[in-house]
Amino acid sequence: MAISGMTGFARADGEAAGERGGIRWAWEARSVNSRGLDLKLRLPSGFEGLETVAREAAGKRFKRGAIQISLALKQEAAVAAAPTLNVDQVEALIAAGRPFVESGRVGAPSWDGLLLVRGVLAIEEQAPEALIGLIGDALAATLNTVLDGLAAARGQEGRALGEVLGGLVSRIEALTAEAKAIAAAGPAATQERIKLRLAALAPEVQLDPQRLAQEAALVALKGDVQEELDRLAAHAAEARSLLKQKEPAGRRLDFLAQEFAREANTLCSKSQDLALTRLGLDLKTAIDQVREQAANVE
Repeated sequence: MAISGMTGFARADGEAAGERGGIRWAWEARSVNSRGLDLKLRLPSGFEGLETVAREAAGKRFKRGAIQISLALKQEAAVAAAPTLNVDQVEALIAAGRPFVESGRVGAPSWDGLLLVRGVLAIEEQAPEALIGLIGDALAATLNTVLDGLAAARGQEGRALGEVLGGLVSRIEALTAEAKAIAAAGPAATQERIKLRLAALAPEVQLDPQRLAQEAALVALKGDVQEELDRLAAHAAEARSLLKQKEPAGRRLDFLAQEFAREANTLCSKSQDLALTRLGLDLKTAIDQVREQAANVE
């Protein structure tokens, strides 16, 4: 079985040494079912330029699914990196608070308190543009790794789906073969039902064998389901072929499920035999399960 599912998760981590400390990042990719390809990205500020790269990489691997790709990045400052102190802001804060201190309404500001004021102390980090220039190739390589991992996860789901769908197709084939056997005996069974019915309603009437055969043939013709059974068998063969293909098969499997249902409904509406009707209902149950599982296939 070569089909792929649409549900999966993957993560890939990377790291590199920068001018002001180590840089670590992690790509995560997750995917769920969708009728088309719906790609959403969550990137740190300043890294929006990676969106085009990510979309192209994902588009080469996937055709369906709601896929979310996110990048988390952390720059670890070097121990020797010197902080930046905004002296002017410190002086302005002290000057602004001096009247309140001198009046005794508040105490003198502490050094640790001043450092907590936003903008007083800053540790300079590399700009996103500098980081992309430094680790851009490594980020792209890790992105490819995480997308390959997601594809592998979806492929694993596809193998499980293939087994389930293969079993359902076998079930449809077996029911179709059984229905063909019943349908083949239809004319004779129809003639016998007409004979028994007339005998019960008018036992004194002498039946003309030729006329009885004609009437039975007309009734059997109206209830002929051979064409529907042939199409069911052909659809089952096509479904088996799709399960072995490497190309995305979800949409075609969904279409086949609709065609399966059309033939099964016609079979039930034409059927004049209780056993054949029951087989038609069993077929519809199996076909509904095919449709449910096809919704998970890429």
